[in-house]
Amino acid sequence: MSGRAYRMPRPWALSGVAALALTPIPAHAQNVSAREAALEARLKMLEQAVVDLRAELAGRRGTAATFPSPPPPVQAAQAPSTPTQPAPVAVASGPTREAANPQVANSGIAGRPTANSAATGTATASNDGFRMGNTTVKLGGFVRLNVIGSRYSDGEVAVGGLGKEFFLPQQIPVGGGFSSQDLLFSARQTRLVFSTATPVNGIEAKTLVEFDFALATAPVGAQRATNPYVPTFRRGFIEYGNLLVGQEWSTFQNLGVLPETTDFVGPLDGTVFNRQALIRYTIPLRPGLSLQVAAENATTQTALPTNPALVDTDDDRLPDMVARINWKASLGEFALAGIAREIRTDTLGVGHSTFGWGLSGSGRIPIGRRNDLRVMATYGQGIGRYLGLGYVPDAIFGGTVQRLARIDNFAGFAALKIGWTDTIRSTFMGSYQSADYPDGIAVTGLSNARSYGGAANLFWSPGKGFDIGVEYRHAVHELLSGDTGALDRLEFAFKFGF
Repeated sequence: MSGRAYRMPRPWALSGVAALALTPIPAHAQNVSAREAALEARLKMLEQAVVDLRAELAGRRGTAATFPSPPPPVQAAQAPSTPTQPAPVAVASGPTREAANPQVANSGIAGRPTANSAATGTATASNDGFRMGNTTVKLGGFVRLNVIGSRYSDGEVAVGGLGKEFFLPQQIPVGGGFSSQDLLFSARQTRLVFSTATPVNGIEAKTLVEFDFALATAPVGAQRATNPYVPTFRRGFIEYGNLLVGQEWSTFQNLGVLPETTDFVGPLDGTVFNRQALIRYTIPLRPGLSLQVAAENATTQTALPTNPALVDTDDDRLPDMVARINWKASLGEFALAGIAREIRTDTLGVGHSTFGWGLSGSGRIPIGRRNDLRVMATYGQGIGRYLGLGYVPDAIFGGTVQRLARIDNFAGFAALKIGWTDTIRSTFMGSYQSADYPDGIAVTGLSNARSYGGAANLFWSPGKGFDIGVEYRHAVHELLSGDTGALDRLEFAFKFGF
């Protein structure tokens, strides 16, 4: 065969092997050596057949490897993404579960979502955090600069006052007799968020820790050289299934309706705004509908009839109880929350208490693809600390007969967002709060009575995670005496989320 080994075709090889294996050995064979020779010959043929089969398979693999790879599937072109608005944290992040995406909840300018960065280290990296054992760890947040120019009509804010950096209606000066101006550059709202997710008994246990530098008190003269600020704790909680424990946005607040603003909050006087320790359980009722119930940290905030300064008595015995219904439909997202609480103070061993309650309705209604309307209205008695960072106290302690007398509150805001393009948008907002003090107690005219105002802004997102905004705000602070002070503010904000 010209020195070339003959290779039996695969089908014939298989049939030959089978035939040899099944051919019976004659029973009458008497020569043992002949039988052994026949067995040895058959084994050699079987070994050769196996070698031939291996060679043929190897040849087939080599031929297949030379075939060109199929082209990748053609994907449909995608339209440019539209900048999204918040929907808590919770938290979790429409009004139903703010904490589902912890990065969203009050994440800075507009509460706009911030993307998680892929952390690096010895663990395996991914596009969404990194792994440590069976735990996924994520790091997120943003860096932010605010440039704030303010004009006060009737006085000036004290050195280091938070009213220089945030819209705090209670810190708008009244009765100063002169106007003042102020310019401030600040990066204190820069924020860091750490979160983890670990499967436990088939359910993902999540944790989150968040802090920034916004509310830290700077030492006197800090702006001269180094501007140091101590990190301040914002949120920290554990979420397991429908249970959430830790410090998070109050269940009485619907974070998902806060409008986009360069300010820390925006319509502060018209909104519920509170973070505190709580235990919350979410009960799904049907698709798009859920009930949240919570026991939250209680503290009573009072004032004397002759002194409007707020006093945290810290003599509470019962938690604040909150329930909230969340409803998501084609019309929009809505929430109705109720709170019941004991207001209590203990003076020289004598306890005084009264009942506080409140209702808050809120919603976000989309208008077309890029626009929406956001509203909130809240009314109650003895809920001052939940509105506008304590614009008025929960109750007045005093009178002819020493007692705790509740203050009636109403607060609300509305905000219209208009998306001019996919990357340029504006929000127009107005807010209001009023307080009705109890009859029978002569309250000082220096107490806060009303606050109202409005703002308009323009935002541009030149790239993913990057927001630039400018906003003008006008607000009025009115005392019980009828005296007023006004704020006019122009603010720029620059933020990059990661």
